[in-house]
Amino acid sequence: MSAVGEALRESAIINLTGAVTMVVDDSAFAADITTSALLGFGIKTRYSMRSAAEAIDILREAEVDLLVVDCEMPDMDGFELVHWLRRSGPPNAFVPVIMTAGHIRRSMVVKARDCGANFVITKPFSAASLLERIVWVARDGRPFLEVGEYFGPDRRFRDIAPSGEERRSDVIRRVQFEAEKAAALAEAGQ
Repeated sequence: MSAVGEALRESAIINLTGAVTMVVDDSAFAADITTSALLGFGIKTRYSMRSAAEAIDILREAEVDLLVVDCEMPDMDGFELVHWLRRSGPPNAFVPVIMTAGHIRRSMVVKARDCGANFVITKPFSAASLLERIVWVARDGRPFLEVGEYFGPDRRFRDIAPSGEERRSDVIRRVQFEAEKAAALAEAGQ
């Protein structure tokens, strides 16, 4: 297990007090609720923006550790902001993103996944459910992928072995190498 994986094991305590957080929501009321929930478990929101355009101005210059963004905003919505973020390069292309929405339809979840968000949560949400999502995102070990227009965390959650015969050349080579290594060790031990 890597040092990061060990640090974020299930029983690990995660200290969020130093996290640089941005909340983007066109509703001042909703942003205040989100900011209060974050503060309840030690996260001080450094940036609270009312539009994607304001957020982009900050994100071009300042590094953030967590972005909580509303899906539905006028002009540039949260999906477009996250898509821009993932293509923006340093310093924030890999920042964890939790999207919020008042009414989540399946199409919205798909759109959030496809723009590169890590998670979607329905408003109104409890502080406990928001914290649960933040901890989940902190422990999320999915690699980032760039495939066509998509750049973001791997959209596959489950590690399911493909059915049928293995066709991936790197896996076949690794299995052959491990088999040869085991045979050589067995031969040396005789």
